Amino acid sequence: MKNLRITVNGTAYDVQVEELGGSAAPAASAAPAAPAPKPASGSGEPVKAPMPGTIVSVNVTNGQSVNEGDVIAVLEAMKMENEIMAPKAGTITSVCVSKGETVSSGTVLVTLQ
Repeated sequence: MKNLRITVNGTAYDVQVEELGGSAAPAASAAPAAPAPKPASGSGEPVKAPMPGTIVSVNVTNGQSVNEGDVIAVLEAMKMENEIMAPKAGTITSVCVSKGETVSSGTVLVTLQ
């Protein structure tokens, strides 16, 4: 056990520190790895998540026709729901996410042709 004095903002604190073994610092626990993004399986233009979050709903299916501005999915980020819209009119060639899935920024949500 070591006795140390630490000064924080001009106030001195006496503390006791116990050494716990051979290593100088405890081993850091590894943070869980983020899930690997799913590859886009359909041909066409990928529509990607603009930010990390959780998929609240997926409003399209494979083969569905959409118009520019149609809501493809709803992404919750920082307690706000963000509508992800089709950048152009076309047909959904693949849906790469599902409701409740956590996605990273840049994850492909759907492909649009």
